[in-house]
Amino acid sequence: MRHASALFFAAALLAAAPVHAADLAAGATAVRDKALIDPTAWKVVESLTTEVGARPVGTPAMMRARDWAVATLNGLGFENVHVEPFAAKAWIRGEELAEVIGPSPQKLQILGLGDSPPTPKGGLTAEIALFRTYQAMLDQPPGALAGKIAVVTQPMARTQDASGYGAMIVARARGPVEAAKRGAVGYLVRSLSTSDSRLPHAGYTDPPATIPAAALSPPDAEQLERLVARGKPVSVRLAMSSSVVPAAPCWNVVGEIRGREKPDEVIVVGGHLESWDPGTGAIDDGAGVAITTAAAHLATQGERPKRTIRVVMWGSEEQGGSGGAYARAHAAEVGKVVVVGEADIGADRVWRVALPAGGRDHPAAKAYAAALAPLGVVMASEPATRGGADVDGLVKAGAPVVQISQDASRYFDIHHSADDTLDKIDPAAMGQAVAVWASFLYVAANSDVDFRAAAKP
Repeated sequence: MRHASALFFAAALLAAAPVHAADLAAGATAVRDKALIDPTAWKVVESLTTEVGARPVGTPAMMRARDWAVATLNGLGFENVHVEPFAAKAWIRGEELAEVIGPSPQKLQILGLGDSPPTPKGGLTAEIALFRTYQAMLDQPPGALAGKIAVVTQPMARTQDASGYGAMIVARARGPVEAAKRGAVGYLVRSLSTSDSRLPHAGYTDPPATIPAAALSPPDAEQLERLVARGKPVSVRLAMSSSVVPAAPCWNVVGEIRGREKPDEVIVVGGHLESWDPGTGAIDDGAGVAITTAAAHLATQGERPKRTIRVVMWGSEEQGGSGGAYARAHAAEVGKVVVVGEADIGADRVWRVALPAGGRDHPAAKAYAAALAPLGVVMASEPATRGGADVDGLVKAGAPVVQISQDASRYFDIHHSADDTLDKIDPAAMGQAVAVWASFLYVAANSDVDFRAAAKP
């Protein structure tokens, strides 16, 4: 009896001891290798885009997406699967038309920008004032654009890290309000896209547009440049309709794999469930939902993790509101959040990972770096500071964040457009992203790493 007690005590001590770096590295490597060939992420995004399709807030499709999410998480063995409701404003697109009236009548391809007011009944016709840069429009004094439709045709640069998008988003977000300040009655902006497709790209305005505003396809922006260069006034007709639901029902859908030793220490990851309306939301953000869901599933096969891994499918990222709702609902547990992360940059390969400032010298971080080495991923020397719109509320409340950056070189050819469809996803590239996420979740959930710890000098 005494011998049995001694064996039990020794086993308890072993179980309580931190996992050795070599064991973590071996586990992370095994998870990585399985994720590279596992079809779970592909099955998830194929199911979402096929069975639900586009999922704008405020539409019946979003309710189908909610039910799909619950069924998917339950089917993969997640626990505590539940829906957290909140309300958000929903802007819903109606019929849209744009055309050059003179001197050379022809159709234009547009998508109304989110929060754009509709045009007057019968449409809006006005001469355009075209600017090849956003700054050139800002340089105009008040009243200079009175009665005109302002058009900004500045192209967006293609970059791996989405900095090209970051540099130009102001032209879409603030452009309508700035044009209105100068007297414009309408606003058109070249799509924030690096594609030469004639499919325009949607997006929100911030603050909300006060005049009708739409995105032009890149070829149509260049067509207007050529027409203006001929020296004759160019007139455009816009006819846009839309409606607003001030407080549409929305849902964050949550599932967990509960920790076996420290279930109250939680790793929070996910992607956003809703999408824009033109495509089927495959890369934005069906892929992010699929990557994080599959990663959590694969990281917890076999033995239950020490800490809890929680997947959140956020319900209103594009229009805003889901991240704030989640942060408010979980404010009391922020101190127990180990780390947060969001996948919302498509389905291509991960090229860079930035870890939180704390814990980067921990054996878990070293084990993770070892697992990533064969995947061609750069471990950033600077810490992560931001992870995405849906985790920003948690980060501001003090939660550490990991930033797993996928190659965005072609992401902006596709996102927010009718081209955002399943065929644009390369399963092998998405598998690499799943492997990066899954190995991170494995080491974070099976170690005692403290991402809040002060970094060593």
